[in-house]
Amino acid sequence: MNLIMLGPPGAGKGTQAQRLTQTLNMVQLSTGDMLREAMANETEIGKQAKPIYDRGELVSDEIIVDLISERLDTLDRDQGFILDGVPRNAAQADAVDKMLSEKGLTLDFVIELDVDDDQLVARVTGRYTCAKCGTGYHDTFQKPAVDGVCDTCGGTEFKRRSDDNEDALRARLAVYHEKTAPLRAYYGDKGILHKIDGMAAVEAVSGALDDILGAS
Repeated sequence: MNLIMLGPPGAGKGTQAQRLTQTLNMVQLSTGDMLREAMANETEIGKQAKPIYDRGELVSDEIIVDLISERLDTLDRDQGFILDGVPRNAAQADAVDKMLSEKGLTLDFVIELDVDDDQLVARVTGRYTCAKCGTGYHDTFQKPAVDGVCDTCGGTEFKRRSDDNEDALRARLAVYHEKTAPLRAYYGDKGILHKIDGMAAVEAVSGALDDILGAS
């Protein structure tokens, strides 16, 4: 089973994809994670992508598709994958379809997490993680039991993503609505698009996703 997770930044695509990697033994291919890794390691692609990414803009389609293609080549042929954060526009969709076809692969589902922009901004700008173990928290919705101390590892240092600020996020949302939202028609015509309320509780989103995939 191969699928795409669609939705704006912070919609919960990564959370649901990570769960499916555990329940269905799938592999999550997050373009955001791959780009951040490239930027952290200061690879050539990372150096090209960082200033663009920090402005809330999108890196080139060629970079994105090349990252995914290289990663797919490392997977077992019978292992399902989840594309998280790609495609983001019609050109990427065409490029991904062509790349998958050349590898003899197909897409089974496209899942869109539908969200409200203002609620999403409040959700994303308040999130942060433990610098030691990566456990996630939120200024309003999920604080540590003891202020300033990680519940999981006891660490006292926390960090926020540089792009988790309102100006950058709203810029990314504007790009999403302009270029990515039209993919509804692209994948709807193929009969593989399914929409879920991304503002629902995580458990409700998970249940709806399992129903679509037949994994419940």
